[in-house]
Amino acid sequence: MDRHIRTVEDVLELLDGLFAPEADRWTDGAADWWDGFYADRSRPVPFFVPKPDENLVSYLDRGLLAPGGRALDLGCGPGRNALHLAARGFAVDAVDLSPAAVAWGEDRARETGTRGVRFHRGDAFALTAAGGPLEGPYDLVHDSGCFHHLPPHRRVSYLALLDRVIAPGGHLALTCFAAGGMGSELPDTDFYRQARLHGGLAYTPESLRAIFSGLTEVELRRMRDEPLDSPHFGEPFLWTALFRNTP
Repeated sequence: MDRHIRTVEDVLELLDGLFAPEADRWTDGAADWWDGFYADRSRPVPFFVPKPDENLVSYLDRGLLAPGGRALDLGCGPGRNALHLAARGFAVDAVDLSPAAVAWGEDRARETGTRGVRFHRGDAFALTAAGGPLEGPYDLVHDSGCFHHLPPHRRVSYLALLDRVIAPGGHLALTCFAAGGMGSELPDTDFYRQARLHGGLAYTPESLRAIFSGLTEVELRRMRDEPLDSPHFGEPFLWTALFRNTP
């Protein structure tokens, strides 16, 4: 007889286990899947390009984000946004589940001579937990493509992470699948019935505003479509959002 549930984390882990193993993209056990995804660096994957997100560049250029300070880049992949933040004066902690992604990011940092980025391989929820190596406060938490791979119940963990690490007056910069553009539009409950995430969850502006209602919206818009010769990454199937942790 199994009667071990007594904490919120126990409940969250139980819900993790309702998904088929191949659906897992968010726990430490997903590292092998992401390693396979990043194994061939020459694949024509849009966000393999060494370009920062157009919205991140825009936030800095327009003064919505102040350069410098500390930044946490969640699901950093090969580090294209982390390297841009470091070039704009941030001290960056860049986190990814995949050793292959982290190694690629470190290679890019060496090749470009970029300093100011520390890459970390692991689960961001654990790394930022009490006693973990990544302690706030951070002036910026940046997430380009991590949030939409979380199952609904792990939004609880995500919001708790933000509560722990964002400095008063700090920001969350988020890029995620847009409903009508990419990602599954199933109701939250159906993901548990089907034990799958269908490649990621799509969001509407209303759902993002509700989820992040504890933060102040600065800007929420579709990502601009950037041409191939642009120095910036941009795909219109994504939402971009900037929220401030208003004291």
